[in-house]
Amino acid sequence: QVQLVESGGGLVQAGGPLRLSCAASGRSLRTYVMGWFRQAPGKERKFVAYITWSAGNTAYSDSVKGRFTISRDNAKNTGYLQMNSLKPEDTAVYYCAAGANIASVTDRYGYWGQGTQVTVSS
Repeated sequence: QVQLVESGGGLVQAGGPLRLSCAASGRSLRTYVMGWFRQAPGKERKFVAYITWSAGNTAYSDSVKGRFTISRDNAKNTGYLQMNSLKPEDTAVYYCAAGANIASVTDRYGYWGQGTQVTVSS
């Protein structure tokens, strides 16, 4: 079993940065992929980025490419999502997830955090 806890959300002005963290416990994420998703009110949950824990390979959605950076700290078993140049349309609840294979769809991830709210004011 893997437990995931996100932190770092909050209110930020457009153009500003924010860093989200996702602390994992229960087992090492060494063989997993960590993904970040977000869900705006009334919308479906959408892929943001993923990172393969062992090799550090990454992928991003087109909407965040060049602004967001996903990373991980093996020693801390913690993943991060650095978000720069934030826009009001980035406002959403952000979730981290862990899965066995690289994927950009929610049903390929078996473990989820509780989510953290990010609000970007204009």
